[in-house]
Amino acid sequence: MKFIERIIEEKKGEVAFKKNTRPIADMQIADASPVRDFHAAVSGGAKLIAELKARTPSIESFAQTGSLDSLASVYAVNGAAAISVVTDEANFGTSLETVRRVREQVELPVVAKDFIIDPYQVIEARAAGADAILLIVRLLDWNALTGLLDLTRQLGMTALVETHNEEEMKTALAARAAIVGVNNRDLDTFKVSLDVTRRLARLVPSDVVLVAESGIHCRADIETLAAAGAKAFLVGGSLLSSADPGGKLRELTGQ
Repeated sequence: MKFIERIIEEKKGEVAFKKNTRPIADMQIADASPVRDFHAAVSGGAKLIAELKARTPSIESFAQTGSLDSLASVYAVNGAAAISVVTDEANFGTSLETVRRVREQVELPVVAKDFIIDPYQVIEARAAGADAILLIVRLLDWNALTGLLDLTRQLGMTALVETHNEEEMKTALAARAAIVGVNNRDLDTFKVSLDVTRRLARLVPSDVVLVAESGIHCRADIETLAAAGAKAFLVGGSLLSSADPGGKLRELTGQ
């Protein structure tokens, strides 16, 4: 079974369990922290979204895995525009509880990155204090994608709509996504190529924020992708693997 197929099955079971143990009616959405403007934070060019996760399906741990509780503050003071938290605990070791802790540490917008297939997950993320979520086009049919986008907007949040190829990019734009991401990592093979962003950037109109995701290791990568049209950059592994993530972030932002 491919990674994505396994993830979808896991999420179906996880969501069904959560609906039984914590119905939507029990979530205190009104008590969640006021929504911070993720769209504004990543607009204007060359903005860094710094990611938190403890591991990946191919990496057991990072140099900074033991420092995640303080790392959001390091990111904030060294130039990050927003913080991304992968909230798939089973595969990445971080969760919506991490989102809650990050919200207490920093004033930056926080993105909850999960494999979202159900409205329950969007509402759950908002209740945890997330300001934005990730929607992956590959996981969703048209009705699901547009429905989740509408719900996200109703909750005052922003969606980063992730694509991997031309067809998915056209779908994201047709759904009126204000922020589109290009994941340079193939979710089947895990191979990474920055050419994916360079290729898809040509399809993105100037009024849509294009976020390049994955495979960004140095300032030259940022400059290359910015020249292709990317306006923001989601960086995880190269920060989490660094002995000095603050210094690495300053390098990437050109400070």
